Amino acid sequence: MRAIIIGAGRGSRLMPTTEDSPKCFAEVGGQRILDWTLDAFRSSGIDDICFVGGYSMNTVEAEYPELTFRFNDNWPNNNVLASLFYAEDLMDRPFVCCYSDILFSPQVIGTLLDNSNDMTLVVDTKWSDRYAHRTQHPPDDAEKVVVRQGQVTRISRDIDPEEAYGEYIGVAKFSAAGARCLREHYHRLRRTYSGRPFRDAAVFEKAYKIHLFQEMLETGESFSHEDTDGEYIEIDTQEDFDYARKHWTTKHLVVNHG
Repeated sequence: MRAIIIGAGRGSRLMPTTEDSPKCFAEVGGQRILDWTLDAFRSSGIDDICFVGGYSMNTVEAEYPELTFRFNDNWPNNNVLASLFYAEDLMDRPFVCCYSDILFSPQVIGTLLDNSNDMTLVVDTKWSDRYAHRTQHPPDDAEKVVVRQGQVTRISRDIDPEEAYGEYIGVAKFSAAGARCLREHYHRLRRTYSGRPFRDAAVFEKAYKIHLFQEMLETGESFSHEDTDGEYIEIDTQEDFDYARKHWTTKHLVVNHG
């Protein structure tokens, strides 16, 4: 199992914290967001970790030489989905991917790795509790999911909060077969939509992961879900940053499973 961390963007909504360093360098609970991410992966034995960088990538490379790096050289003009596929050469075996601006506990990864399905999304079932404190990032911005009998049936920001089962936290796991399926659908859609509008994105290159996932669901592919009941915080704005520094502490650490 390998991990791919997507961290190419600048995080302009977290200025001035991101003035001279990437968002994942912001410190919460005595360490960087990126350190929390690495701890979560390593606690489950995942040491093969790639960071897809863009803005201030040289800073990350200098501080974390043990990581593998892929450079999104067009990061100002593309988005999360395109960033992920800069590491496509590393999708030749099972992998977990995540955003670089989120906090999640090691338990989230441990539970995810126990799931044997080919494609699995981590979903926060207590997402609405956190959104009660988010005036700068309303529920309409949440990557919400609808599920039925253990399977995700829809993933979109447009889902009515009352109908949502939870929020996709940005962490997903793919088996080798799931990775092949993901790559096949990505390239199929890229051939058709490159430079053209795709779902909610102005152009395919600006698409999010959830756009691809929803397209795959509509063609009959299956995504299972693993749930967390609040062991997750997204840091998108200064308000989120303040909330995380208040609520995320060393209680989210666990003894290394190895």
